[in-house]
Amino acid sequence: MKDNAMNTDSLPLSGIRVIDFTQVMLGPCATQMLADFGADVIKIERPGAGDLSRHFFDDHTEAGRNNAVYCSLNRNKRSVEINTKTAEGKAMVYDLVRQADVVVDNFRAGVMERLGFGYEALKAINPKIICASGTGFGSTGPYAHKGGQDVLAQAMTGVMEKTSDPSIPRSIYPTTLCDYTAGMHLVQGVLAALLSREKTGHGQRVEVSLYDSMIAMQMQEAAQWSKHHAVLNWAAMPLTGVFDSTDGALVIVGAFKANPLRDICAALGIEDLSPTYPDLASQRANKPYLQTRFAEVIATNTTAHWIERLENEDLLCAPVRALGEALDDPQTAINGMLLDFEHDLLGPLQVVASPVHLSDAPVVLRHKPPKLGEHTAEVIAEFGLDAKVRAAG
Repeated sequence: MKDNAMNTDSLPLSGIRVIDFTQVMLGPCATQMLADFGADVIKIERPGAGDLSRHFFDDHTEAGRNNAVYCSLNRNKRSVEINTKTAEGKAMVYDLVRQADVVVDNFRAGVMERLGFGYEALKAINPKIICASGTGFGSTGPYAHKGGQDVLAQAMTGVMEKTSDPSIPRSIYPTTLCDYTAGMHLVQGVLAALLSREKTGHGQRVEVSLYDSMIAMQMQEAAQWSKHHAVLNWAAMPLTGVFDSTDGALVIVGAFKANPLRDICAALGIEDLSPTYPDLASQRANKPYLQTRFAEVIATNTTAHWIERLENEDLLCAPVRALGEALDDPQTAINGMLLDFEHDLLGPLQVVASPVHLSDAPVVLRHKPPKLGEHTAEVIAEFGLDAKVRAAG
């Protein structure tokens, strides 16, 4: 499959040009969303190395440098190799910025300034430029110097500290919760800055951090703590839990009903415990007993059996599934959450599509995830950079 040459004029970000210095997860998931909706995203990569996600695994072949993880974050972009540490390379970047709308990075705070690509420097070249940065902890403050990483943000913001039960050891959330959340916040910031520029004619700086995104995700918990010094932990509610069945597991959320305990007991075929534990306080105080009682019964039959009985009582419940099962679910296909294409090096490849669905702008694969420097010659010609390339050589 070759790059889809569809007309992008109708896409919401058609005509917006993004210079993309990002790598790994936070930045690339943001710029991929901008690209999906029509922006021309030009990915600046280090000669011979490129995005760090090209090197996640021990496969050092060309296929390894274009692995599935890299591909999952870099569709609809163009890749250009530029040595940004040379005078010629810097001049090439400045020429790109003069013709661009947005510059995005997710380096440690201060790196773009040291490279000569900080907001003030780029604004002097192009007053309409929007510079969007995603860092670990912000551009100033006691942690600005720290390298940003998903697990560190989980640990330092209270996310990792909470568990559904005190007996459960603290652990690392096993997917990139912070990176993805901050990446989506970065998209929001870029879109807001573009709308603002329509009114003012000027660009501005956009900043997000892993740290801030995780604090923001806990807005309910933070308000409860600030007002009452009380911990709000939705996973620790007394009638909510994960229970093993004979063939798997299921989760029950015993909430948002007048008397969920009565209804759970009815679904499980046990005596009504709600007269003994009529309110949230008594249920919390006796959570171990209640959860043990539920677990004993659920362990006697299949997940499907209990899901049917619980749903008959209009209780919130679901099977606990592996990712592969979710990807194979008809609902995933109906929602258009998968993109299939033929990769030149990897063969058939399936990646997750955009979770944002616009009726007039469906996400399609216009550019396959680019090989390192695949579009260097194309962009050099398009931007008229030939003279600088000759100087660099």
